[in-house]
Amino acid sequence: MRNIFPVLALGLATILSASTVAAPARAEDKKAAPIHVRGSVVTFAGSTLKVKTREGETVDIALADDWKVAGVANAKVTDIKPGDFVGIASLPKADGGDGALEVLIFPPAMKGLGEGSYGWDLKPDSSMTNATVADAVKGVDGRTVTVTYHGKEKKIAIPDGTPVVTIAAATKDDLIPGAVVFITAEKAATGPVAHQVVVGKNGVVPPM
Repeated sequence: MRNIFPVLALGLATILSASTVAAPARAEDKKAAPIHVRGSVVTFAGSTLKVKTREGETVDIALADDWKVAGVANAKVTDIKPGDFVGIASLPKADGGDGALEVLIFPPAMKGLGEGSYGWDLKPDSSMTNATVADAVKGVDGRTVTVTYHGKEKKIAIPDGTPVVTIAAATKDDLIPGAVVFITAEKAATGPVAHQVVVGKNGVVPPM
């Protein structure tokens, strides 16, 4: 099988990358923030993917000419090692710091994609941090990792049971009715247009 990671790197650069918190731009340079669609496949035909969203709405997603599909595979919290590049969705903890909602361990070919920490829409008040693991310390309840990005440092607790995944190969044939998907799309007058679809397979679903 050919190495999929360079191809995925091109497509996934926008998935967990900052839709949003880059340095201020001139008005003419600004693009509309991408939208995220989370749900399950209803039908896939031609260049249209019909999805029932987690909010219960059914939407038609137009697939761009250059669209790509990727999957996710289960990993373990013990797989997170210093030097790994990870994407961690998290929420502020009542006692301070952040607690992870999910962790994506990027393959080495994707290191540096979307580096930074910014608002995320997995849950209200959640954030996404794409960063390099400086250290991983075992705690009483799960693990706490220190990650670094752009010269900054952040500690994130990863409670036991937090979903941990990595990128896996997938094909269009995996977009079957009921398959769970995470889609980054652009707003268009005719509806959402997607360049990248992440699909769950073999019982593993995209937790992003």
